[in-house]
Amino acid sequence: MMEVQQLLTFLLDIIAYFAIYLIVNTSLNIEYGLTGIPNFGKVLAVAGGAFVVGAVPGRALADQLNLLKGFRAVENHPILSECLKTLAQIKPKILEGMDYIEDNSVIGDCIRRVMVGDPVLSITVLLATVGLAALVGAGLGFVASYPAIRLREDYLAMTLLAMGEFLRQVGYLERTLVGGTLGVFAPDPYGWLGAYRFYASAFVILLVALTFFVYMRQLAYSPAGRALKALKDQEIAAEVLGKDVVRLKQKVLVLSSAMAAVAGALWAFNSQSVIASTYDRFNWTFWPWVMVIIGGAGNHKGVLLGTLIFVVLRRTIDTYRYVLEPLIPFSLVWLDRLLFGVALIIVLIVRPQGIVPDRPTPALGFSRIKSIIKRLESK
Repeated sequence: MMEVQQLLTFLLDIIAYFAIYLIVNTSLNIEYGLTGIPNFGKVLAVAGGAFVVGAVPGRALADQLNLLKGFRAVENHPILSECLKTLAQIKPKILEGMDYIEDNSVIGDCIRRVMVGDPVLSITVLLATVGLAALVGAGLGFVASYPAIRLREDYLAMTLLAMGEFLRQVGYLERTLVGGTLGVFAPDPYGWLGAYRFYASAFVILLVALTFFVYMRQLAYSPAGRALKALKDQEIAAEVLGKDVVRLKQKVLVLSSAMAAVAGALWAFNSQSVIASTYDRFNWTFWPWVMVIIGGAGNHKGVLLGTLIFVVLRRTIDTYRYVLEPLIPFSLVWLDRLLFGVALIIVLIVRPQGIVPDRPTPALGFSRIKSIIKRLESK
């Protein structure tokens, strides 16, 4: 029985990681694979979405429930009064009043108890926060679009990288945003489901990921998608043919950043905490680039395959490190980085277009073209 439970936990872990990275990688594929924008600041939008989860819903709920005013303000609330009485034995001063950052663990525990008994509140918090995260991500994408309009690819990549690092450092050093070095709790919108909490979280993330994936795949085959490919292949020619290059780049960065911010928000809800240091450029910029390049930039099936290979191998290494550790003469911490670093080099040398290369997008489907030709021949 234990083995079955461990297997289910392992599969849920893979599904959650796969779905989150699929959202981020799909957004990166729209930017780089279709439009040619080298966004090395992907962490900017992901962290922005996560910081919304850490900064907004907890404060809003604490204010609505009068938690910050101490015990007298909530003594008529059965759940909150019991929560503060219990936790006051460890931290007596919380009866007088609380600071959201200083007493975050207490506030987080009390809010979780309330949300466990209120599914409507939990779902409302989830939907409202994810929607707000998407808006914040879109705003960050709009800000990032200004250097994208004016800078060459190499300078643009460095600028976007710096922007992503800037937001992470703000979250890390500014304690009032998301708790600085210690982080803050994230409300648990799935807590009311009890033991099925992680199943629900993985399902929601996967559903959102597949929705974005299908939508972006359809977009790639639409006239708008062909305009983006024209922009990537020859920007001047696209402009001569009447395409508004500036508007296209802005729309792409706004849309893709909103998607990445949703991924950051969903991941924060899944992990039930927000710590700024975990949203670094290595995990949320460089790894997505590795997956997209190995799978095949510009090809959605390639991105799907690259993401699946990466996540399965990496989570397998992390889960079964106790088996692999005696067999390797160095720390297992570096194994995944070495493996994927070597894989990236090999792919770039042997097959730079990726495992599943991008293919020309026909204006019409081949079956449609054949039917038109047959009709013309019959006439």
